Amino acid sequence: MSKKKRVIWNILLAVLFAGWVFATNPNLNPLYPDGAFIWLALFSCYLALNFIIGLGGLHMEQNANGVPVVRIGHDAHGTKRTLKVLAVLWGLFVLLNLASTVIVNYGAYRDQLGTPEKAQFTDTVQPISQDQLPIVDKALARELADKKLGENPGLGSQVVLGEPVIQQVQGKLLWAVPLEHSGFFKWLNNMDGSAGYIVVSATDVNDVTLVDDYKIKYQAGAYLLDNLDRHVRLAGGGMFRGVTDYSFELDDSGRPFWVVTTYKNNWLFALPEANGIITVDAQTGAASSYGMDEIPEWVDRVQPESFITTQIANQGEYVHGFLNFSNQDKFKPSAGHIIVYNDGDCYLFTGLTSVGSDESAIGFMMVNMVTKETKLYQMSGATESAAMSSAQGKVQQYGYQAAFPMIINLDGQPTYFMTLKDNAGLIKQYAFVSVATYTNVGTGESISAALRNYRQTLRENNSGKVDTSVGDEAVTGTVLRIAGEALGDTITYRVILENEPHLIFTVPYDMSAELSLTQPGDRVKLRYLPSGNGVCTATEFDNLEFTQEGTGE
Repeated sequence: MSKKKRVIWNILLAVLFAGWVFATNPNLNPLYPDGAFIWLALFSCYLALNFIIGLGGLHMEQNANGVPVVRIGHDAHGTKRTLKVLAVLWGLFVLLNLASTVIVNYGAYRDQLGTPEKAQFTDTVQPISQDQLPIVDKALARELADKKLGENPGLGSQVVLGEPVIQQVQGKLLWAVPLEHSGFFKWLNNMDGSAGYIVVSATDVNDVTLVDDYKIKYQAGAYLLDNLDRHVRLAGGGMFRGVTDYSFELDDSGRPFWVVTTYKNNWLFALPEANGIITVDAQTGAASSYGMDEIPEWVDRVQPESFITTQIANQGEYVHGFLNFSNQDKFKPSAGHIIVYNDGDCYLFTGLTSVGSDESAIGFMMVNMVTKETKLYQMSGATESAAMSSAQGKVQQYGYQAAFPMIINLDGQPTYFMTLKDNAGLIKQYAFVSVATYTNVGTGESISAALRNYRQTLRENNSGKVDTSVGDEAVTGTVLRIAGEALGDTITYRVILENEPHLIFTVPYDMSAELSLTQPGDRVKLRYLPSGNGVCTATEFDNLEFTQEGTGE
């Protein structure tokens, strides 16, 4: 083959490779297993094609300066030399993969999470008021967003729902659901972007809003240069970096961004570790890179959930090496985890069980999703799945299914809270389950009713799980103000007494038939749970102006 034809051939191969890179958006860094595989496969295919068209194999020659160089061409030993080079390179790739396994360095697998800080649950987990309990999970958020989308038939035919992401914006816990193109022709007709996103409150099923102030131009469902993954690789500096976990987040003004985690491998080709993020403005495409010490305050999550759960599992599995056949001190994360917010920060929360145990938790871990700081709560109790089964058993006559629970600080004790749904995925009841004794269950059609039922169950069982230091207190006084506030499908009354003007008592509507008749100036008796913020939850209410015949009230 002439020199000119050889040049044309190499240009053609380069163009084909560039087209393949544009189409597939790979990681081209050979320090990652996928990048190393791509370069090896490319080199092997290149040499094979050269043999096919008759260019020959690798051979040594000297350039004009007398320096030995490797070239492709006809040579008696070219084929053997080529095969040897390929064998060495592929052998090195296999050896690096084998050396990356736990057999070679189990300590790196065990220690990647770091040493968790042992903490007391009630000291570090803040109590949550009833109206701030998250009752909307991802599945329900998608249902509510889909219902909102259905209210606009013209829009619903143009877009589909993206992945809902829970986050805290301006102190409000919500799900942000991007709207994405439903196909190629929809993208072609709306190349300036899809209609925006839907916000679903995590605490109120009736609070669903379509936000169309921003276009979502860069998204996974877009094409050519609008494709999010391609944009991150080509314009965001991700061509030679490990990138993963594309998360849709809003800044404090509600502007939508994609937050993409960058990572490196801690041990050869294994143990990926987050080392920063790339943010992409979903409307303009403006991309910025941040190291771990530069993360903007509005970003809630940097650590991919899969990284954290794997690191927890590795710490438990290799606590005494990979040859621990007796399973001494082994533990594993329970079957599931949940994203929670505590004191404004985002955490992954999961239970820990002994190997072989299904229903008993030996502790819990809470991992900060930005810094990866880890807290370990060494307390025994029920796992999330056991608590779900217990709650479902309490309402088995209805056939409700429990959503995955979150663990809260209730009356100074760790307690599971969850929703109970019907077959259509709608919330029908709520449940509280004691972590320490999962047979102690309280359910109700409202959160306040479930909470009262739970506390009543604890008292009847004399469980002693309610800390007397934060238990009920009694107060009698004259009503200064009273007003009802609609929260979802229920009404909560707020009461201020003349003799306790610094406290606001919240009383659910179904606690007493006397509530709706109570007026300023009435004498009432309350039992309540003290609160550091001045808003106290009532556990009993009695209007002393009324005495129902036969009740003694």
